[in-house]
Amino acid sequence: MKRHAKLIGFGLLLVLVFLGNAAKFYQIEFIQQLEDIVYDYRLRLTMPHDVDSRIIILDIDERSLREEGRWPWSRDRLALLMDKLFDRYGIAVAGFDVVFAEKDESSGFRVLQELGRNQLKDVPQFQSTLAQIRPQLDYDNLFASKIKNRKVVLGYYFTHSVQGAEKNISGALPEAVFPPGTFKGRKISFVRWDDYGGNLPELQKSAVGAGHFNPLVDPDGVVRRVPLIVEYNNAYYESLSLSMVRTLLGLKLIPGFTTNKSADYAGLEWFDLGGAKQGNFRIPVDQDVSTLVPYRGERGSFRYISISDVLHDRIPQADLKNKIVLIGTSAPGLMDMRSTPVGSVFPGVEIHANMIAGILDQNLKQKPPYVLGAEFMLLLVMGVVLSFVLPLLSPARATLFTVLALAAVVTVNMAIWQYAGFVLPLASGMLMMLGLFALDMSYGYFVESRTKRQITGLFGQYVPSELVDEMSKNPEQVSMEGDSREMTILFSDVRGFTTISEGLDAKELTLLMNEFLTPLSRVIYKHRGTIDKYMGDCIMAFWGAPLHDPEHEKHAILAGMEMQQKLQELQPHFKERGWPEIHIGVGINTGKVSVGNMGSEVRVAYTVMGDAVNLASRLESITKQYGVGIMVGENTRNAVPDFVYRELDQVRVKGKDKPVTIYEPVGLNGQVDKAVVEEIKLFHQMLKLYRKQDWDQAELQLYNLQRMSPDFKLYKVYAERIAYFRGNSPDAEWDGVFVFQTK
Repeated sequence: MKRHAKLIGFGLLLVLVFLGNAAKFYQIEFIQQLEDIVYDYRLRLTMPHDVDSRIIILDIDERSLREEGRWPWSRDRLALLMDKLFDRYGIAVAGFDVVFAEKDESSGFRVLQELGRNQLKDVPQFQSTLAQIRPQLDYDNLFASKIKNRKVVLGYYFTHSVQGAEKNISGALPEAVFPPGTFKGRKISFVRWDDYGGNLPELQKSAVGAGHFNPLVDPDGVVRRVPLIVEYNNAYYESLSLSMVRTLLGLKLIPGFTTNKSADYAGLEWFDLGGAKQGNFRIPVDQDVSTLVPYRGERGSFRYISISDVLHDRIPQADLKNKIVLIGTSAPGLMDMRSTPVGSVFPGVEIHANMIAGILDQNLKQKPPYVLGAEFMLLLVMGVVLSFVLPLLSPARATLFTVLALAAVVTVNMAIWQYAGFVLPLASGMLMMLGLFALDMSYGYFVESRTKRQITGLFGQYVPSELVDEMSKNPEQVSMEGDSREMTILFSDVRGFTTISEGLDAKELTLLMNEFLTPLSRVIYKHRGTIDKYMGDCIMAFWGAPLHDPEHEKHAILAGMEMQQKLQELQPHFKERGWPEIHIGVGINTGKVSVGNMGSEVRVAYTVMGDAVNLASRLESITKQYGVGIMVGENTRNAVPDFVYRELDQVRVKGKDKPVTIYEPVGLNGQVDKAVVEEIKLFHQMLKLYRKQDWDQAELQLYNLQRMSPDFKLYKVYAERIAYFRGNSPDAEWDGVFVFQTK
């Protein structure tokens, strides 16, 4: 046991990590994601996969929209629908998964009222006729009269207000199912909302009930729960499905509290529906007073009837007699689609149907707040046992023991799910057991691989894992001491970063930079580059250290070109997120530099220094002056003849006296379109004429080039220079070099 003390200690530390997550001291996102996946799998595995004939979905589908016109329809059509449903078909209850927030003025009655108040106010015949036709043309009151004294439940929604913005409230709310102060003194984590979108007051007043249709969307975007009761302005409101069941059965809602008197535990674990001959129904809730949706199967677990078929009497009366009817939409254009465990595109109205069926069938899964404690105890017991037992077993026996333990945990968990209706966490326990097994199996390997770990610790943050593997095979060739060698340096920077940063908040900007820098860094790693540092939106990398690279110039150019290509691939994703389009400049230069661990007594970094580094930075900064994405110095160009280059200019950058020729690598030889190659040749001829001060011929050549590529900034730059030199002739000693006065 003493020999394994360190391994046992590591195992117990791992167990503590999982216990901390279970106790909510912190949240490990991956564990929750895995828990959601396991929950979805259990749900799909045990669903009945049948069609519930009690509930009918009247679908505002594509056919209805074609026949009746675009939504919203005039309220006189909905008034007719109510008469059809209750008088002709004899349904039990109707619920709307839509909200009627705006007045219906399609009849023209408002215009007639205005005439009656102004131009025709003294015409008795007009006033008399207006009063007579008002009931037929006031569609909202007509619809309200048709839902009055009928079992009709309206839907509405809650929203969160944007911080600092005005309240976004419309329509009227129903009477709260529990008034303010009902749960005073109890620590209950109701879902709370700031704003709402309700129905017109006259409609809400006429309806027998109403419920919100807000599901709870988990961090992965999937709807697994519906908040049974939510809090708004200290009052409490019920969901659409709950309101429909209560309206159907005439039941009261009664909170169910345990006898636990702990100050830290509210004890609200269920709600009872009682007060009628039908008996009591119990609805379990979790810590957010939400209920897991008991999905029956994939989309189509309830019968859909096109609403236009009801309006035009095209279905038998028996199809709707005594049915629970939900009026909603599956039309994609009306945007009531949700992601669920049983389908990524799932009509929201069918979520409410599943909830109604689950309440009536009493097959709702329970996940009470005390599950937190149960998970903690299970992890503690399993973790301690495995931490002490696995180190004592041989690899084969440890494998067998772990497999049997996993099988036992899964079997018990599924039995509790299926027969007791409880949802106990499973993924965290499985992950912890596998983690302890992996720790036990890999401990010796990592101890024996000390050399590789040391190199990884020194260089892992700079170079890709493939180079670490190479260095570990020949550690004597690797050193962090200062050295002078020929290397290639790359700088990349975002164009207009200040403007981009001003248009995003801190969180969005951080997310943008992470999603931008990560794929570009992978490109550098792919081509054997070493990342020196990130400087805000800038990446500095180099080739040729810590491992010697005989083709460092070529690898740097390939990396720079692929970075531009990768950025183009990311643009559609950025656009979907509402982020601005990003462009970068890449500067590459080759030369003699010093490389090694540099810094102070308190902080050091593996980096490079020298004139070649400074020139690479200058080249990056002037890419935008020429309208190119990538620029290389003449040393880099001369070392790699494998590419087609466009000579851009001869320049003196800030801080350098010696002119350098700068180039744009266009592509590998043989892979560049012939038309592009010919265009480059024409440009090089123009450069010769320009340096000879033959402005007329140079300008003529530029004119031809601009016809080929009218948007290429490089041609505009030279056109402006020639125009300037025509009026300001350069000195006789002018050598054609352009001098940059800024960095």
